[in-house]
Order: sequence, then structure tokens, then C-alpha cells
Amino acid sequence: MSTKKRVPPKPTARQHRASTKQQADESDGRLGGNIKTLRTIKGLKLRELAARVGRSESLLSKIETGAALPSVTVLHSIVAALDTTIGALYAENGRDRGIIARAGERPAFVIDQAGSKLERLINPDPGHLLQGNLHTLAPGGGSEGQLAHVGEEVGFIVEGQFELVVGDEVYLLNAGDSFVFRSEIPHSYRNPGKTWTKVVWVSTPPSF
Repeated sequence: MSTKKRVPPKPTARQHRASTKQQADESDGRLGGNIKTLRTIKGLKLRELAARVGRSESLLSKIETGAALPSVTVLHSIVAALDTTIGALYAENGRDRGIIARAGERPAFVIDQAGSKLERLINPDPGHLLQGNLHTLAPGGGSEGQLAHVGEEVGFIVEGQFELVVGDEVYLLNAGDSFVFRSEIPHSYRNPGKTWTKVVWVSTPPSF
């Protein structure tokens, strides 16, 4: 007598969104705790980190407790002050390593107040020379300020519109366009359109 193997039903769109939101909330909570832990390990008081980052002590306190979501620019300032990477602050021990990163299992987290998300394509590892992410930008979402750091970046617009500012130049890109620039040049980005934008973004060395 043969028995059929029961295949579990695929999650609905609502269930998928709920699962994604739960993962993002967990990641945001982990971020604040990891920032506080690393700050404590380095012997920094909250006011000292605030002075290094150039933000208020109140804002950093909210970030550490998970009450506030830092922008990409604030995160870059924090990791520079703590001598780490954004990926390391989100990492979970024993989980974020390996050659393959399966769809639906990659770490993802919210990166701005508009609800934009960043999904890691390359599992963080100290030995990696590259860093790859999928940016899914909400309308109006983006870096919320200029960034500048050592390295080089290349990106491909999968869908939607993408505004990239490098130095004094402003570029409007559409699906199928790509870009490359030195990361030391002050740069910023945003989604100027009315629909969501997806960008595959690769940089070296890992800083996110």
C-alpha cells in the first residue's frame, strides 16, 4: 500500500509579509543589542559614542533599545566609530556563514523610515573580499544622507527607478541600467518613483 507524501501548502502573500516583518523586527532588535554590547566591550559610554557619531545621546539610546530605526548614514557612522561592519552587527552566531544562501532564508532588515529593506546575498564572513546585497527601496526611500568610505561599488537596477548622486553629479537610472564608482566619493541614493525599486549592489571591501 503506497502512501502519498503530504506537501505543505505554500504560504499566502499575507503570511509571507507577516513572516518578513517578523524577521525584520527581530533583526532590528538584534541590531540595537549588538551595538550596546560592542560599545560596552570597547569601554565607551553612550555620550562618548554619540560624540563620535555626531548624533544625540537620546537617539543612540533609542537605537540600542530598538525604539528607533537608524538610517543607513547613521549606521555607517556607528560602525566606523565601533570599528566593525553593519553586517557584523546584524549577524547571528553560527547562522550567517556558508557558500549558498537560499531564497527566503537570507538575512534581511529594514534600512529607512519608508520601509525599504536590504537582503544580504553574500553571507557575512571575515574572509570575504566582496559584499553583495539586494536593496528593495520603497517610494521615497534611500540613504537619507551622504555616505563616504573606502572601497568600490557596482550595482544593477532590476526594476523601478533609481536616483544616484556621486559627488556633484546626479544620475537617474532605470531597470537594466548599472553603475560603478569609488566609495570614497560622497554619494547618496533614493527611489524617486511611485513604485518599489530593486537594486543588486556589490561592494568591496565589506562595510555594510
